[in-house]
Amino acid sequence: MFVGMTWNEYYRYYLQKLQSIYSLNEAAAVTGLLFENKTGISRKNIVTNPGKALTGEQIKILDEALAQLLTYKPLQHITGEAWFYNIRFAVNENVLIPRPETEELVKWILDENDGDISLLDIGSGSGCIPVALKKNRGNANITSIDVSHEALLIAKQNAVSNEADVLFMQVDLLDRAAWQQLCNYDIIVSNPPYIPMNEKEKMDLNVTGYEPHTALFVPSHSPLLFYEHIAAFAQVHLNKEGKVYVEIHEDLGTETANIFSAVFNQVEIRKDINGKDRMIKATHFR
Repeated sequence: MFVGMTWNEYYRYYLQKLQSIYSLNEAAAVTGLLFENKTGISRKNIVTNPGKALTGEQIKILDEALAQLLTYKPLQHITGEAWFYNIRFAVNENVLIPRPETEELVKWILDENDGDISLLDIGSGSGCIPVALKKNRGNANITSIDVSHEALLIAKQNAVSNEADVLFMQVDLLDRAAWQQLCNYDIIVSNPPYIPMNEKEKMDLNVTGYEPHTALFVPSHSPLLFYEHIAAFAQVHLNKEGKVYVEIHEDLGTETANIFSAVFNQVEIRKDINGKDRMIKATHFR
């Protein structure tokens, strides 16, 4: 149907279709990224050679991607990649797509810690946190755990492709008997599941329809479940002068801080770039 369409004609067609689910600016960004990722044709190429025709194979590939986008499938799942802390990560439906807010958590850790630190990341996902930390703190000894075998496969792949020496282990934090597999650490970091199930209906379809629910949601009656276990784990597996850094639900900052205040003398809530309570650091045991 579209054989013989020029780069510019098809780009405009794509842009128009995507505006049914995106704003104009978002649609333009997605269109540009997909064109380059799937065909190697950049926006600059289109501006320079607007009358050049797409091949039948290029149109087929772009049509398939458009059909997926219109079902709210995330762009990153279609391209198979996401960028985090200027590092490329492979992603799929088994891991969360890395978020900018989590980059702020990584920066906080890097700003405050150096040297031969030992660090445990709880909830590997794509491996974005431990890999980014290892790439920026090569002397750090980093372990990362996840309950999901499928997530660990992606995390290990990302560590290898980015030449980051991280030890990955399949461990369920909620199983306290499994804690004995782990050592003591200078730093514990986690971006755990923290969205109550009763908030699911308010969320975008590209998140609830495609990203792993076990990495997103917690029971509505126990939204701080993972923080309770992280605080308890820290009591026995964090070194005396160690620190805990966690990402949190923007509406539960005080409640989450209270959990750590029962264990630590100093608990700091930090806002993200959008002014929302997003991170906590806990230090100095009681």
